[in-house]
Amino acid sequence: MEIFQKNAYTKQVSKAVIKRLPRYRRYVRELKKKKIDRISSNELSGIMGYTASQIRQDLNNFGGFGQQGYGYNIESLDKELSNILGLKMKYTMVIMGAGNLGQAIANYTSQRENFSLISMFDINPRLIGIKLNEIPVRDYDEVTEFVKENNIDIGVICTGKRNAQQVADRLIEGGIKGIWNFAPIDLNLPEDMLVENVHLSDSLHSLTYHISKKFMDDEE
Repeated sequence: MEIFQKNAYTKQVSKAVIKRLPRYRRYVRELKKKKIDRISSNELSGIMGYTASQIRQDLNNFGGFGQQGYGYNIESLDKELSNILGLKMKYTMVIMGAGNLGQAIANYTSQRENFSLISMFDINPRLIGIKLNEIPVRDYDEVTEFVKENNIDIGVICTGKRNAQQVADRLIEGGIKGIWNFAPIDLNLPEDMLVENVHLSDSLHSLTYHISKKFMDDEE
């Protein structure tokens, strides 16, 4: 069953379209760096690999930002995509799990202008109380109150599978607004809790499927 989400224009937009929006923004920002002022849907198609029709349909879900015979103004399109993706706002974050994955995500998010990593949490006594790249590591038992007191927006779960559900429950109890889940488990969450799952093994296994299929096709 297809999932729909309402955007600021009160029009229902498919999840597939929403998944493509960050990629549009990434390419538009690269064009902006190259001092390109405008681009047609056909030119954007040649760069991104989507059809020109697909690009126009996707962007028209949000009102359409191009002009016939002119194309898309890069500056305007960048602003519109950033607005649609909620990037006019600033978001506070905490990371659950200060191991290798948690530290890698911390390094990544520290470079994002719209996201502020406030703290990391762990159960390892050797990590609690230290700072990793200037981010304090606190005791896991403090997370619920910390999220409440600091009105944290996003909780990032970088723990193992066994502890992930309990971690999610603690975040929700604290009033977290959304969860970015890297644990290899599908969490049992309230229907209104926003979650984005990043299962690294799923992505890797998709790649191995295509490699093995190509190998078998080449053998035939």
